[in-house]
Amino acid sequence: MNDTVTQTAPVSQDAINAAVWAACDTFRGTVDPSIYKDFVLTMLFLKYVSDVWQDHYDSYKKQYGDHPELIEEMLKSERFVLPANASFYALHTQRHSPGNGERIDKALHAIEEANITKLRDVFQDISFNANKLGDEQQKNDILRHLLEDFAKPVLDLRPSRVGQLDVIGNAYEFLIKNFASTSGKKAGEFYTPPEVSTLMARLMAPQEGDEICDPTCGSGSLLMKCGRLIRENTGSRKYALYGQEAIGSTWALAKMNMFLHGEDNHRIEWGDTIRNPKLLDGAASLKHFDIVVANPPFSLEKWGFEGADADKFSRFRRGAPPRTKGDYAFILHMVETMKPGTGRMAVVVPHGVLFRGAAEGRIRQKLIEENLLDVVIGLPEKLFYGTGIPAAVLVFRKHKADDKVLFIDASRGFEAGKNQNVLREKEDLNRILATVQARQSVDKYAYLATPAEIAENEFNLNIPRYVDTFEEEAEIDLMAVRKEREQLKAELAGLEAQMDAYLKELGYE
Repeated sequence: MNDTVTQTAPVSQDAINAAVWAACDTFRGTVDPSIYKDFVLTMLFLKYVSDVWQDHYDSYKKQYGDHPELIEEMLKSERFVLPANASFYALHTQRHSPGNGERIDKALHAIEEANITKLRDVFQDISFNANKLGDEQQKNDILRHLLEDFAKPVLDLRPSRVGQLDVIGNAYEFLIKNFASTSGKKAGEFYTPPEVSTLMARLMAPQEGDEICDPTCGSGSLLMKCGRLIRENTGSRKYALYGQEAIGSTWALAKMNMFLHGEDNHRIEWGDTIRNPKLLDGAASLKHFDIVVANPPFSLEKWGFEGADADKFSRFRRGAPPRTKGDYAFILHMVETMKPGTGRMAVVVPHGVLFRGAAEGRIRQKLIEENLLDVVIGLPEKLFYGTGIPAAVLVFRKHKADDKVLFIDASRGFEAGKNQNVLREKEDLNRILATVQARQSVDKYAYLATPAEIAENEFNLNIPRYVDTFEEEAEIDLMAVRKEREQLKAELAGLEAQMDAYLKELGYE
């Protein structure tokens, strides 16, 4: 075990965030961010687990120093068991020796084996010994620097120093957000902007005892926003988070993210939600949830059209979505997993979902006629990582207050940013939420449409058909403009005459 000296310096979230982001400098210019994010995030998880273990070991040693066998027995009941030689400290001590990549991989494998019920397969898609880090010498140097970065005093993550899990979870979330903003088109696969997650969570109004699911959960941020709302509003941890994620490395991020936020009551499955849903109630039916939220991949081309007609869960009984656009495949899956009584859902979609015809039009019509669609919210452009296109949030409910659909045009309310636009708390988020709650038309912002009006529009949900945002331009007084133009011409003639006089005085003819 590593004997550490207790740090007394106050802990700053910003300092920890800056330190973990600085650790990425080890990779920059050598490895693409979409690759090195997994190494940095996994190392943060390893460092945290090691620091918690070390903290508890030090505490037990003070109490039971003369009874090492008692200390060993008590450590067996830790949240995460840390095998001998698998700690961050053991790896850091050997950092100057060849074989850093192999040693780290072995340590992660040993930790997984010792915590198999929690960490099964979590590290299978990450190899620190991979050739993608360069030849043996370069790889060893990169990993030595990474170990040294995480050994800095500011990244001493022992609970006795940093307190609750929030600091660690926030640092992890900070990293994921920054990777999303630098990873280009792939970013949307694993992260929903925090303001959008907050909006969706608040729209769902999660309650104590709710079962909450994200069938395309990415790194799990949206799910945890819902859980956090319950804790903030009730102080209770009586809720359960469920998710499924198709990309193995992103699924691993979600698992680590959950643990670093103290969300141990979760079930996150790895697999394709459309082709192979894993969240089942027995073998023959999908599990149902109080809340279903998701930011699925936009217009996924290869979503599983071939198996839609034979789907044993009857998700596509309203019709199969188009072969090359999977948006309604995810919507229909989510609709099918809402609980009959309390079920409600919020999903992010590209605007084409609102108005495209053919198969999508027929599905949309049936969902509206079944009185499931509750709210349509048009969001600003450039909110999402990896795409500049504007999106919409659709809210569905099993039991609605009426048979109408509320349309909100929130596309003009945002704070402009260099790369991403941002929804502001008071001006934008609160206005959307207050409008949803009031459920009334608001001039140039919201419209509560009747079933007859939607049918008249042939079930086209394009927001401008319902919310008129046209602003009349002020009438132009042509005579006043002409008079102003004559005045400007006279002023210009005077200035030119004055300039000629100055030039003449200076000897220029």
